[in-house]
Amino acid sequence: MSESAPRPVDRHLFAGFLRQHRGAAVAVAGWSLLEAVPALASGLLVAAALDRGFLAGRPAEGFLWIGLLGAAMVFRALMTRTLTPWLGRLVEPLRDELVTAVAAGAVHRAAAGARDTAGAGVARLTVQVETVRALVSALLRSARQLGVSLLMAFVGLAALSAPVAVVTLPPVLLTLLLCVPRLRVLARRQRRQLRAEEALTAAAGETFDGIRDVVACGARDRVADDLSARITDHRDAVRAVARTASANTLLVSLGSHLPLLVLLLAAPRLLDRGALSVGELLGATSYLISGVAPALRSLVAVLGSWGVQLATVLGRLSRSTAPARRAPARAPGPDIPARRVPARAPGSDASARSPRSPDLSLVDVGYAYGPGAAPVIDGLSLDLPAGSHLTVVGPSGAGKSTLTTLLAGLAAPDDGRLTLGGVPVTEVDRAWLHREVTLIPQEAYVFTGTVRDNLRYLTPRARDADLLASAEAVGARALVDRLGGLDAPVGLDGPPLSSGERQLVALARAHVSPASVVLLDEACCHLDPAAEERAERAFAARGTTLVVVAHRISSALRAPRVLVLDGERTAIGTHAQLLGESPLYADLVGHWVAAGTP
Repeated sequence: MSESAPRPVDRHLFAGFLRQHRGAAVAVAGWSLLEAVPALASGLLVAAALDRGFLAGRPAEGFLWIGLLGAAMVFRALMTRTLTPWLGRLVEPLRDELVTAVAAGAVHRAAAGARDTAGAGVARLTVQVETVRALVSALLRSARQLGVSLLMAFVGLAALSAPVAVVTLPPVLLTLLLCVPRLRVLARRQRRQLRAEEALTAAAGETFDGIRDVVACGARDRVADDLSARITDHRDAVRAVARTASANTLLVSLGSHLPLLVLLLAAPRLLDRGALSVGELLGATSYLISGVAPALRSLVAVLGSWGVQLATVLGRLSRSTAPARRAPARAPGPDIPARRVPARAPGSDASARSPRSPDLSLVDVGYAYGPGAAPVIDGLSLDLPAGSHLTVVGPSGAGKSTLTTLLAGLAAPDDGRLTLGGVPVTEVDRAWLHREVTLIPQEAYVFTGTVRDNLRYLTPRARDADLLASAEAVGARALVDRLGGLDAPVGLDGPPLSSGERQLVALARAHVSPASVVLLDEACCHLDPAAEERAERAFAARGTTLVVVAHRISSALRAPRVLVLDGERTAIGTHAQLLGESPLYADLVGHWVAAGTP
């Protein structure tokens, strides 16, 4: 691994973290031992109070020993208060390191070409990292205290009476040994629960992002069934975790009471032989009832829930930050959880070329979500000469946004050949792409600044007259005037804009640019039909190669050619041809008409 590569999030991270924060770790360990003084001394003080005080006819001395026990409890509270800030010095820096490791891992994996889902990445960076912080904090507060208290209780028990320690320690060790395999089972089921949670998060995010497609294409039942299946899988995973945890709880409950039962059975013989005094019996009982039993139950419960969950989450984070093998990486998109960039970025070396024309050609192009996944685009062949106009339709998830990403040169196909002006997409000069190809996604961007800054973002030297002309052409002039002209502030410094107004700004920005290829990925979905038609005709009139991912049937009616994307049922032709030749297209048109979508 290179020096700049992120460090995987696993147990080695904790070892390195503790070395880096050795002072805080040592302080926590030291204060923890002092905090456990009452657990060590409680039984000894109770035994002394009885044997040396009350049973010996010296009640004052008995009360003195009891007073010392109360003072020990006060001392414990003071040590806990002193210890708490040191815990914070470990927990918060650990969270920062986790965020850094996960974010750096995502960047390095993207640069290396790893395929990942946006929903899962967000879950790792937010929910899972915060879960680790909360779990480590809880374990440092609870498991640390319980473990030290359990150890000190046995030390005190051994100091009080070696025979009692001999008969009570084996049941505790047996309980711990029986719980270890159960914790492993619990860990496996926790991992399954996390995988199901990530899958559900990713699927729900994709569905909500493309909800308009789902409704427009009549795919509600299919999408609902898919989400229901993922919800059911997550529910079953949660129930499996709960069943295993409940079995562990029962086992520990039996094991924590067994030492006391053994002591009570052995007590008469030990008392008769003089191996145990009455005070020592009460002290040993105190250790078992107030120290060993609750600490054992709580410790195993904590490790079986928080500890297993922490190990599971760290395992997931470790895989997300591990170095990735070379594979195209993705970024969020409406149709797919991620989009990929070419394995070798255009313009990254001397072999990059500038196409002589904006002609687009796809020959047997295939593209899949990931290794082993069914291709979302499979064997697609398509020619788009300069100045052509194509509308793309299909159900949600068919790969419409994926296609625009490929055409924009932001992704490389897995199979086949995609060329821009005869140049393979992986060899096209990046500067040429920035200048000649513009992709407008469904969610339009408006930057903080003036209207002028936003409109000439792609054309920094554009004249005001050109900006206003483009705004007029796509129907954004009224918006510019209402805002106060080209000098008016927008973004964080300006008035809030609706989704449709943001799309108008993005359309005017693309129209004034020198782009010869414009890809509208539902870029007019928040506009009314008349405004959408005006914007599309404005781009067609300037001789631009125009590809429109349709939100309404009217977009398909305006285009000379329509591409129906849906795996093996992919077809291309005119609106009239496809009505007779493509059952899927006829169904889509029928759904649009039935829904009243013009």
